[in-house]
Amino acid sequence: MIEIVVVLRVEDAVLDFLSVLTDPDPGAGPAAVVLADRGDVLPLPAGTPPAERLALLAPYVRSAEEDAASPGPDALAGLIRRAADGHSARVWTHSPADNRRSRGRVGRDTALACAGLTDAAGDAAVRVLTVRHAVGYSPFLQFVSDLDRPLDRARIAAKLDFVNDAAPGLLDTPSPEFMVQTPRIPATERFFVADPVERERLFALLASLGDEAAAVTDPWEFATSPYEARRLDATAAWVRRHCPPGGKPLVEVGACEGALTARLAADGFSVYATEPNPHFRDRLDAAQRDTGAVQIGAEDLAELAKDGPEGAAYLLVEMLYYGQDLALLDDLPTGLLFLALEPEALEARLRPWLAASAVWHVVEETRLVAPRVEPVCGGRAYLSKRGSVGLVLCRTDG
Repeated sequence: MIEIVVVLRVEDAVLDFLSVLTDPDPGAGPAAVVLADRGDVLPLPAGTPPAERLALLAPYVRSAEEDAASPGPDALAGLIRRAADGHSARVWTHSPADNRRSRGRVGRDTALACAGLTDAAGDAAVRVLTVRHAVGYSPFLQFVSDLDRPLDRARIAAKLDFVNDAAPGLLDTPSPEFMVQTPRIPATERFFVADPVERERLFALLASLGDEAAAVTDPWEFATSPYEARRLDATAAWVRRHCPPGGKPLVEVGACEGALTARLAADGFSVYATEPNPHFRDRLDAAQRDTGAVQIGAEDLAELAKDGPEGAAYLLVEMLYYGQDLALLDDLPTGLLFLALEPEALEARLRPWLAASAVWHVVEETRLVAPRVEPVCGGRAYLSKRGSVGLVLCRTDG
């Protein structure tokens, strides 16, 4: 049997998988490191002492480069097949929920590669016994791991020496993807096994927008999270207090799959729900097409500011996190805005803009939901939901 470590870059093999590559068991077999960024395999023969194994890896350290990326499941399958060289294998790789998306993608793609791995002729499966993901660097999630390996002082010293001697440039790089700081040098290496559903949900959970987030239905678990249910119920009640149903439509910007839309429609509102992502929009349409209360559009904020429908109010709920130009809000065809964000984002992003705005003034500020700690992805991990604060804005000249 062979241990195969699949990583984005060579330093990852030392930072998160040193216990795999330097197994002190005298009977430990061969190992290999698959470098996704190079499309290369580094064999580590059985019996090679730990110091020699690290010396073999050191020449492959690169400076921080933003273009390092997964080559995809098919290419990784070929590299894993090459590394296995006819052996059965245990495969170790990144977490699909690593917030550094380059690593998360390698972890997801490696699991996909192993699931369909066959030999070059396509006749027989290469036997992969397990695929384990490293918890690795996870500033937002706490993980329930299946296997923890504390390192002794000698192996921690070896890890630190590798960083200081082979990769010193990564200690002061400004790149958030490739910088090496204390939290990225774990003294205990932790691993877990994920089934396909769990893996895809973990990958989608850490995506911010786009097709990666939409890879699974309800990636942020609006339908099952007690916190999200409270937030959405409170948001709908908040809108009702200021804007009773029966008038012009509400325009909901970034409606996703319609968790809030459904509540507003049930309350008797007419809603124009916009969602630029086609996967989310299709699910929104499927859920609302028979209600008669909801129209669906594909506009983003810029398009709505340029030529959006006039609405009784525009709702921008938990969606101003992605660098949108807040000046666009001035051009929305409405006199009433409902904005909701977590408190930290509200202070950092909205307060300065509002302080300088001659167009909008605050009618009400309210806490919609308090923070809560919740499990996600079937209990594989948990995180702190940070609460939501709502602002009602009216035009100063209105």
